[in-house]
Amino acid sequence: MSDKAAGAFLTIGELSDSLGLPQHILRYWETRFPQLRPLQRAGKRRYYRPEDVALAQRINRLLNQEGYTIKGVQKLLSQRMGPSADMAPAPAAAPAAPQPSAPAVAAGMLPAIRQVRADLARALADA
Repeated sequence: MSDKAAGAFLTIGELSDSLGLPQHILRYWETRFPQLRPLQRAGKRRYYRPEDVALAQRINRLLNQEGYTIKGVQKLLSQRMGPSADMAPAPAAAPAAPQPSAPAVAAGMLPAIRQVRADLARALADA
């Protein structure tokens, strides 16, 4: 990929190598995220435009680093894909807002989680 210019189209193999994912994952994402639509030439060869590459990188980050589910990423992308919402850095910062409240929520749920854990331990001991 280093041989190509910054705005060059990437094949599915080149994109999968750069993301560290198998090609079938990218094909699956195309079925789940309507925003991800690479160009397809003769023989169904896929060519990812720079905006497709940015979107695939964002989907990969949200799923594999930030812990979103497929449905969560679908919802996030459908909210963010307005007329002025390209793959600019601003949307990438959007998921960071809920993170500060996550520890507070987790701390509030800690007694309930401990109770469930204790109930499960008792159920396993009785089995």
